[in-house]
Amino acid sequence: MFVLENRLFADLILNRAADAAFCINESGSFMYVNDAMCHLSGYSRDQLMRMSLFDIDAEIIHNWENIWRKLQHTRVNLASQLTTQIGQLIPIEMSIIYAEENGLSIGCGYVHHPKNLDQLNTNSYSPTEFSSTEFSSAYKKKEAELESSLALLRSTFESSANGILAVNFEGEVLCYNQKFMDMWRLPSEVRLTKGCGRAKAFFESQVKDIEVFRSSVWEMPAQLEIERYDLIELKDGRIFAHYSEPHRLDNKIIGRVWSIWDITESQKTEQALRLNEARFRVLAETNQASIFLIKDSNLCYVNPAAETLTGYTLEQLLNEVPLNQLLVNKRLRQVNKSSGGASEYQEMQVVTKRGVKRWLACTVALTNGVFDFSDESVELITAIDITDYKQAESEVRQALEQAKHLSELRERFVSMLCHQFRTPLNIVSFSADLLRRHIHQWNEEKNRSYLDLILTAVEQLSHLLDDILLYGKADAAKLEFHPSEIDLDKFCRDIAIQVQIANGNQKFINVISPENCIAVCLDPKFLHHILNNLLSNAIKYSPLGTTVTLEIMRKDKSIIFQVRDKGIGIPAIDKPHIFEPFYRGSNIDSIAGTGLGLSIVKTLVELHCGEISVESQVGTGTQFVVTLPT
Repeated sequence: MFVLENRLFADLILNRAADAAFCINESGSFMYVNDAMCHLSGYSRDQLMRMSLFDIDAEIIHNWENIWRKLQHTRVNLASQLTTQIGQLIPIEMSIIYAEENGLSIGCGYVHHPKNLDQLNTNSYSPTEFSSTEFSSAYKKKEAELESSLALLRSTFESSANGILAVNFEGEVLCYNQKFMDMWRLPSEVRLTKGCGRAKAFFESQVKDIEVFRSSVWEMPAQLEIERYDLIELKDGRIFAHYSEPHRLDNKIIGRVWSIWDITESQKTEQALRLNEARFRVLAETNQASIFLIKDSNLCYVNPAAETLTGYTLEQLLNEVPLNQLLVNKRLRQVNKSSGGASEYQEMQVVTKRGVKRWLACTVALTNGVFDFSDESVELITAIDITDYKQAESEVRQALEQAKHLSELRERFVSMLCHQFRTPLNIVSFSADLLRRHIHQWNEEKNRSYLDLILTAVEQLSHLLDDILLYGKADAAKLEFHPSEIDLDKFCRDIAIQVQIANGNQKFINVISPENCIAVCLDPKFLHHILNNLLSNAIKYSPLGTTVTLEIMRKDKSIIFQVRDKGIGIPAIDKPHIFEPFYRGSNIDSIAGTGLGLSIVKTLVELHCGEISVESQVGTGTQFVVTLPT
């Protein structure tokens, strides 16, 4: 789980980077790209992962061998042009560093496009046999894959243009990148920990507003649930944008990540925009970020990027599309007031002409008196499409839940093996030791009794391994469905007799079948396993002298099997999990079992395209209902 958590942290961090970040191999093929790289190039992540650096920068291929050779000794900085998906040439500055992880040579770098700096910163199995060794190997392989991915992300993390700082639940510093140190120009003798007074004093000596720095960075609790976006002004004239949010696992906060980037030039650009509307329009028309101007709850200006994003024309946006139907699901994050006025960071959705909702990261500000609207306030929204980031965030969350489920499955499997193998192996060991020492002293009858114990234990182990093998085949979808005609009444009564005999005829099974119970077409092997398991469980968990009922019914084109007992019942807390592999009820005490039976039964029922349900009360009994189409 530690690997997963670190990978999630790295993903979250890199996708907030101001610049486009990527990893490539020696041939130039992309191995990783962040959201900003997708946005800048106009390609989706899937498209870029099938491309190479040369597809978007045709000039670099002519000198690639020399660049790669030089890269192994030092950082390479390049000025070039990037070709977007629509063929537009964008001047860029590219910085690449060399790294080796697990014997793999990679180049990690970022692309800086000055015109987009402030907008980008607002975003932010099939074996033939089944064994416990193979079961465990699958987990190790998965973990190795995750560790390899994490190594790539670490390298990209260090090449990020953002200063990154991560803390744990207690607020102690976990990690930071070199960019963070460089941005703050932190002396090497200062230890970056929250308990270090020199570190605190150094930072406070650099900023203009100490209280803003304390509340938004240094003294902000890591467990705080809110997200923050702040501006930090330094005494040397630089301005840092600062964004932080909690990182959750299973709805619990486990840490916090801060991302800081230099927006000094962006602020200068914003101040220039305030000079007059003409300059604003020149910048807005050539900007890849979508820009909306809103006056009196109506759009009064949109740039071409907004038309491309929404699919509407300028006329449609200004005159036909209601604003409250275009921009929906707003989520506010308040920003501190500064000399430039109050602004907000918001996430919202835009509804395109095709009805598709896309997520936007927006900076929202009031432009009082900036434009000629009779001195009335105009709302300026600058938006970046972060839909891919939101989807990736959801995929990471799902992968985390799946990894957690696999970990729990492994724990149950190991626990079941230890518990179920121990008793028969102890019997074999104990009986064999007694026979070895006393076989020539005991009579034949006594020797045979211990041999019978050994045979019984071996038979138990054989059944256990059979269950594991069957589960493995079912889980890997290797079971084949072979239906044939069955005399259902005779078939069910034969199984009932077999189960009774196997349990010493201490409990009776009553079979109820309709008079018109004719032959049906089902898989006899699967049906035998289904009924045998349900009846065996009913016998196992029922007291002596009670009767178990197997009732067969016909309904429309289906056959219904009901298995009822008056046993110990299933606790309500266990009902949602009884069909999970290796899961055993909390009230079974020392009753032997693997926890695989019902999981296999459910799989076999589904192979018949059928359904299985359960009703139970503790101390009253249980009823399983299996419905199979014929």
